[in-house]
Amino acid sequence: MNAVVKVMIANIHKSTDINTELTDEALYGMPVEVLEDIDDTWVKIRTFYRYEGYTLKTNLHMESEDILTWIDANYVVIQNFADVLTRPKIQSSKIITLTLGAFIQVLKEADLDPAWTKVRLVTGEVGYVRSQWIQKRVKVYTTNELAFREQVVQDAFRYIGTPYRWGGKSPLGIDCSGLVSMAYMLNGAYIYRDAKILDGFPIRKIEKAELKLGDLIMFPGHVAMYIGEDLYIHSSLGGNEVNVNSLNPQHSEYRQDLATTITEYGSIF
Repeated sequence: MNAVVKVMIANIHKSTDINTELTDEALYGMPVEVLEDIDDTWVKIRTFYRYEGYTLKTNLHMESEDILTWIDANYVVIQNFADVLTRPKIQSSKIITLTLGAFIQVLKEADLDPAWTKVRLVTGEVGYVRSQWIQKRVKVYTTNELAFREQVVQDAFRYIGTPYRWGGKSPLGIDCSGLVSMAYMLNGAYIYRDAKILDGFPIRKIEKAELKLGDLIMFPGHVAMYIGEDLYIHSSLGGNEVNVNSLNPQHSEYRQDLATTITEYGSIF
């Protein structure tokens, strides 16, 4: 059975205990596959990027007819937080707030102010969002390598200063693999959610000499994105937030604990 996330953020847990480890978050509009109906409260799911865990049924919309129409959810939110309103006016009431990375379906409306876009929500409701807060879901990496490298770094910087949250991947809190996977996802590339290179996903091992803008740096249990000039951006448990550090011992932002424990480098190209 297929379903779609209908809340701002759906927590994905390691087990069917609300107090157990948060392993991931599924954002609004993201499709999931229901692998097992556990009980009246829980289901086991697999995300579209093949990550598995347990979430509350109340997080999901599972009506089959609505889900079929949701396949065409062709836009993604690029603002940290975007209100969907009942009318194309800032004074109108809010239906829901979406986070950066949420999926949304765009509808056409004649003579609509170009500052606003009409959207369809998972449950079938219709609302309006500011046009500059959403963009088409596109696979940049398949069309232009340089554009992808520049944009994936730019998108990683959207999260700068975001607090570290284990299993998180929104502007409310994000972990290391959440940061790089979301930056890649915003550019149409779906990589493995954890801090390692796994067969079957579009990241291959490269040598340090091949390292370029937007490539990944792996550490034990940690991953960062290379941004050039020996610098990398990451969501650091030790640093408490998304920040930039250096591989250069002479740099003021050098992290010896990381620079001396690199395990491998990875690239989508």
